[in-house]
Amino acid sequence: MSLPPISARPDLLDEAEHWSIDELRAIQLTRLQWTVQHAYDNVPHYRKALDDKGFHPSEVTALEDVRHLPFTTKADLRANYPFGMFAVPRAQVSRIHASSGTTGKPTVVGYTAGDIRTWSAIVARSLRAAGARPGDAVHVAYGYGLFTGGLGAHYGAEALGCTVIPMSGGQTEKQVQLITDFRPRVIMVTPSYFLSILDEMERVGIDPRESSLEIGVFGAEPWTEAMRQEIQQRAGMHAVDIFGLSEVMGPGVAQECVETKDGLHIWEDHFYPEVVNPLTDEPVEDGQVGELVFTSLTKQAMPVLRYRTRDLTRLLPGTARPGFRRMEKVTGRTDDMMIVRGVNVFPTQVEEIVLSVPGLSPYFQCVLTRPGRLDELTVNVEAAPDAGDLDRDAVAREVQHHIKSRIGTSARVHVVDPGGIERSVGKARRIVDERPR
Repeated sequence: MSLPPISARPDLLDEAEHWSIDELRAIQLTRLQWTVQHAYDNVPHYRKALDDKGFHPSEVTALEDVRHLPFTTKADLRANYPFGMFAVPRAQVSRIHASSGTTGKPTVVGYTAGDIRTWSAIVARSLRAAGARPGDAVHVAYGYGLFTGGLGAHYGAEALGCTVIPMSGGQTEKQVQLITDFRPRVIMVTPSYFLSILDEMERVGIDPRESSLEIGVFGAEPWTEAMRQEIQQRAGMHAVDIFGLSEVMGPGVAQECVETKDGLHIWEDHFYPEVVNPLTDEPVEDGQVGELVFTSLTKQAMPVLRYRTRDLTRLLPGTARPGFRRMEKVTGRTDDMMIVRGVNVFPTQVEEIVLSVPGLSPYFQCVLTRPGRLDELTVNVEAAPDAGDLDRDAVAREVQHHIKSRIGTSARVHVVDPGGIERSVGKARRIVDERPR
């Protein structure tokens, strides 16, 4: 397999990418001290949480003191909906993004103008690490809107000096047409959807290896080394991973370097990583698998202290960027979240919808399959025993509509007879994953 040549171009690295580890640790400490004080002074939730732990910001004298800070969870963000976690007045917030929460309310994040500049700079750094260069055309097929993917990629590519093609998701035939006509060098998209784009290219007689694409920056869902190899074989392009989450910033928290493709370098000048044992909450040594936790170091509008990502990974020494540690590809999650075509879906969201529709019982199962290239979600839900002559097709369409409008993903819905869903002793089996491993 022959891939396009890539030059590392060390002259394009920014100042932080040249820091020694000692320089980085000193700057991290200064920024951690500022962040904790900023959160304590301006976010009532953090003031109370720190006071409850009996820990004052002035006691942060070493990076190891981060373990004395309180954890932050999605539940904390939802409890402070919509703007309770903001550390600046709402009028100073330049942009708001949001993602779905398990109660139906979105998880809200805010950015000052300075935050937007920081975010753009780290996505630009990520794109450089992926092999993109100023002047490249970048085709963005992540969704735009409240989801951070599209706009985060867009602003970062512009900050690098690229020409952005803001296609967003969907309209696969048009995706192929614009790739053919505009000839982008880089595409940013979920890996599963890119496989559909490749299928469409081949359907209309285009050899993907003859396209202009040389680099794919893939994120928003887990993907395997096998998928990387398939993409690189079929498209004749480099496939690299990007990592981010809205609660911490968005895409660009960590990036795989095209020279090594050996895990994602975390931009530690902006995000301090830990890995903790999810059972004991105690930090584990680098190299050991646990739950990934982030503390922001430069966020103004919405600092986060020890945010629990629920992602399982481990920290490793840096390679292509020696000053920054790497995180291994995420190996799983500590909760029961499903990721369906880049959209986070929780069984509790489905349960909320099922319980709101008359004629249905609370017994349901989410079945994940992958009949082709993309994951599909089917929701099987029982009719209530007293539902009588229930129009099951109409009820199924109603649930389907609510899943699409509230959660943001498509699903098939089947209304089955009472007793049709398996019963469990104790915790219900809400997810049946039939996807091939």
